Amino acid sequence: MGSLGRLSAVRRRLLPRFASKSWLSTKPSILGDRNILLMGPPGAGKTTVGRIVARKLGLPAVDVDDDVLEVAWKRPVAAVLASLGGRRFLEAEGGALCQFSASGCVVSLTGSNPLHAEAMRHVRQSGVVVYLDVDVDDILRRLGRMKVNRIVGQEAGVPMRDVLLYRKQFYEKWLDVRVLCGGGDTEEEVAEKVVGAVHRYLNRDEETYVSTRGSGERKKTFFSDVVVEGLAADGGLYVPRNGFPRMDAGEWKRLVSLSYPERALLLLEKCVHPVDVSAADLRRMVFQAYGSNFSSAAVAPVKHLVERQFVLELFHGPTASFKDLALQLMPRLFAHCLPLMCNYLVLVATSGDTGGAVLSGFGGLRGADGRRTGVLVFFPEEGVSEIQKLQMLGLSGGNGTAVGVLSDFDFCQKSIKRMFGESGLAGHLAVEYGTVLSTANSINWARLLPQVVYHSSSYLDLCRDGVIRFGDPVDVCIPTGNFGNAMSAVYAKQMGVPIRKVICASNHNRVVSDFFSTGEYDLRRRRLLPSHSPAIDILKSSNLERFLFHASGGDGGLVGELFARLDARQHFRVAAPLLGRMQQEVQAGCCSEDECLSAIRRVHASAGYLMDTHTAVAKVVADRLGDGSCPVVLCSTAHYGKFAPAVFRALGVQNPPEDPVEQLRLLERTASRPGAHGDMLRGLRGGAGRTPSVRRITGSWRKRWRA
Repeated sequence: MGSLGRLSAVRRRLLPRFASKSWLSTKPSILGDRNILLMGPPGAGKTTVGRIVARKLGLPAVDVDDDVLEVAWKRPVAAVLASLGGRRFLEAEGGALCQFSASGCVVSLTGSNPLHAEAMRHVRQSGVVVYLDVDVDDILRRLGRMKVNRIVGQEAGVPMRDVLLYRKQFYEKWLDVRVLCGGGDTEEEVAEKVVGAVHRYLNRDEETYVSTRGSGERKKTFFSDVVVEGLAADGGLYVPRNGFPRMDAGEWKRLVSLSYPERALLLLEKCVHPVDVSAADLRRMVFQAYGSNFSSAAVAPVKHLVERQFVLELFHGPTASFKDLALQLMPRLFAHCLPLMCNYLVLVATSGDTGGAVLSGFGGLRGADGRRTGVLVFFPEEGVSEIQKLQMLGLSGGNGTAVGVLSDFDFCQKSIKRMFGESGLAGHLAVEYGTVLSTANSINWARLLPQVVYHSSSYLDLCRDGVIRFGDPVDVCIPTGNFGNAMSAVYAKQMGVPIRKVICASNHNRVVSDFFSTGEYDLRRRRLLPSHSPAIDILKSSNLERFLFHASGGDGGLVGELFARLDARQHFRVAAPLLGRMQQEVQAGCCSEDECLSAIRRVHASAGYLMDTHTAVAKVVADRLGDGSCPVVLCSTAHYGKFAPAVFRALGVQNPPEDPVEQLRLLERTASRPGAHGDMLRGLRGGAGRTPSVRRITGSWRKRWRA
């Protein structure tokens, strides 16, 4: 008899004894007639946790090993495994599970059930699959205490660790919700997490979003809504109604040894409801976003700079900017959340780096997603570096276009907000083209959320490398104009990352640093000044709305009043108590143009590290405000090659080449670290000679939008 025949014979011999038994709860359940299905490796505690969960919820507990297989087979599972061998056992076990029937129960699956696809499709229809994600080292210790030295599917000579790591892909394939178990979590604590995870899964209505301006809600707004809409109807920004989920120290420690994509997945699962984006879809998107498209395998590595200062390198993405960390993922989330039968025009204002990153990210959408999503990027013609402009031109085409504007970034941003507010424009696009407006600036929640990951990841890297222990404080210094990067650090702190101070670094356009010093946001008679760090040449910082909403305890009425005053009078002042709460979390300072260039020169001479102009702004402010009592992480938001003329000036290089490609090559020969960025060089070649394709808003259009 062939192997398939033998397997069929096993199923015929075992199944009849099994099929006569089913379980039905007669008590009302939070799931109705659905089951809670606990899944995980051997030693994860499924049986014990299942019984505790069942007791808490007043439901029957079913253990597939003890209550199903052994009852049906009338033999210990271990004996059947020994007699059949791994492959035939999996087939017999899976066949038995395909006959399993239960309703309103807590079911503890076996560790090997997820290896049988047909069986998992069958049981998954009956309830919610909860994955007990236990650390491999904890599993090995438990199995050692249980004197288990071999599990199903483990071939001779293959280490147990390798088998457990191999199996993880199957658990992540079938899960609905994950319970991340910290080292040392008791069965009671894990059971509490299971109940909480199931409650979250069943109660999407509790995970909604509100506007920072606090207008009355007419409908519940979910993650998928805010991703697509971008801006709230009242002009405010979306924030989670109940704030960020907080992770305990044990959960954070589980992330220390993981890769960047793995950390991103686990953190985003906490923040994105699985009804909006399933765990399997989120995993696929995250691993596509943070893969070979980044020039560093670490994605966002942390490097030691000098003394207790470290650099978080956020420029290894395809456009050499920190914006890639969000914009390689955000378009995938956007396309996933789009309603069917509708086109979307994504409007973007950029002070330089966002434009290229948006065009790269949305340009990567394929098939129908790419065809029904268009991108229009507005950038200040004279307010970005030549390399930034060439990047945008090189990435234009397909579903994206860059538009040069003879004004500054604030004008571009204001124009986009006005487009959203013009019902005539929105109606024309909807009627004539079946197209709805959205945005990919950091005012869009899906743009801001992925940035929380890299602030968290940098702290975990410092723990992994032995610089700190989890719980030790760090400061984070961020060059910022629109405050999105800084706001994401505040949110990382809310999740439980021990950030002591978020330090905002401004250039000589010091509106943010002045605001945190005085509590006065004053745009009257203030003119935007060109700088060596153009990505933070911004006067009207959109994401300050989110911070004020946070610092005021969610006072949307106050935030709406303040920003209405800013629109009408170009000025507002916060009360002293609110300013005090702001200063507890955020410090701010500014940097002159000469100080910026001097920092580049000094660090390159002493440490052999070449900073871009924005990182230099952070360095200057960190030196001024840091007290040396804890490590400081400087956010390096762009590769030095994007601002070559200023870097040449800082280094005292005479008569540098005019061609941007040659400039980049010369800088790469000058710098020992960080390394060259091949994607940027290729992007410049693609943009060369395409300057005429830039459009300029002039004449009547310019007058109209200035009105």
